[in-house]
Amino acid sequence: MSDEFGIDREEVFRVIDAAEVLVVRFHLIQKRLLVDFRSNAAAGPLVAVVPRAESIEERFRSIRRLRPQFPMPERVMSFQWPRTIGTLLASGVWQHIVDRIGSIGGPEAVEACGKAMQELLAEERREVVAAIRGGGHYQTLWAREEP
Repeated sequence: MSDEFGIDREEVFRVIDAAEVLVVRFHLIQKRLLVDFRSNAAAGPLVAVVPRAESIEERFRSIRRLRPQFPMPERVMSFQWPRTIGTLLASGVWQHIVDRIGSIGGPEAVEACGKAMQELLAEERREVVAAIRGGGHYQTLWAREEP
């Protein structure tokens, strides 16, 4: 069932709770949120904004580069976030991620979540501005006429 946010939050929460490694894909921005909940005595969990991978094999290689102290995960769970980053915050989904990673990695992990969120918000803002201005891969429908 979808709720007012256009997603099944309970299903998304189940994915977050079950994931060893999680990738969140966004509809507006190309970057991905990578959350690796694994930790050991040498390294805590990881939250990072990463480039889009062209294949699952490339994603596994990128995880190996980022987390050489851990074995390859058996699987990487993922979900598409169909709304804005602000809706990710308002829906409680982001807080669910922060709560889980904070329970594993403590205040440092929560701080890393804050940095990742700031990066996601900035990335989304850049994308919206580019769409409005016709920058990057966007084209404007109307051009301003110079006097």
